[in-house]
This record gives sequence, structure tokens and C-alpha cells, in this order.
Amino acid sequence: MGEPTIAKRLERRFILLTADAIIEERLRSAVPSGWEMRTTQDLEEIGDWADILLYRFILLDLDEKGAFDPVEVIRDLRTRYMVQTAVFCFGGDAPLRDEMRLNRADRFFGRDEIVERLGSFIGQYGW
Repeated sequence: MGEPTIAKRLERRFILLTADAIIEERLRSAVPSGWEMRTTQDLEEIGDWADILLYRFILLDLDEKGAFDPVEVIRDLRTRYMVQTAVFCFGGDAPLRDEMRLNRADRFFGRDEIVERLGSFIGQYGW
């Protein structure tokens, strides 16, 4: 990606980190026109910290075990990239959620709940 611009910052988009095609499709069907959902399994596909900052929020699948490690993702975001973009996690068990909290993940939801809440996130970050 090239140099960040004001026009790029104003684009309405968010990142979904998952390898689950079913949850991806459920979330995609809830995304209104004018918004872009970028699905990936590797933050490096997005780019460097300036590229990640162009996204309004991040949805992170805690049930992912094979494609990436959710704990490593949040650590990379908060320490390597030093990005404070909101990270909304879904799935996972209590011990994993506790570990994610220690690594500064923001909020936690069930798999069905994340689909239901997406509209409120979009409204909140629709500036």
C-alpha cells in the first residue's frame, strides 16, 4: 500500500482475522454498502502499522487454532505495531479470554453475538 492519505483514512473498513468461512459469510452479509470487510489470517498481508491504522476496528476469532495464534496477533498489534485500534474478539474460552485481556484486547463476544453486534460497531465507527 502506498502513502496513507486523508482519503484512505476516511474509507469505512475493518479487518476480520479468521479462517472460518461460515463466520466470514455471516459477517459479510451484515456489512452495509459503503463498508469494506478485509478478511485475512496474517496481519502482514495488511501491511505495516500505518496500513493497519487505516482500518477502523478489528474482529479477531479466538477459536482459530491452525491458521494463526490469536494471542500472538494481539501481542503483535499492541507491541510490535503499537496500534491501539479497537479489537473485538469472538469465541474462545474463559482462560483464553483472560490471556487476551492481559494483552490488551478490548471486548469479547460469542460467535452469534459478534454478528448481531456488528451493526452497532459500524454505527459507532461510521464517522
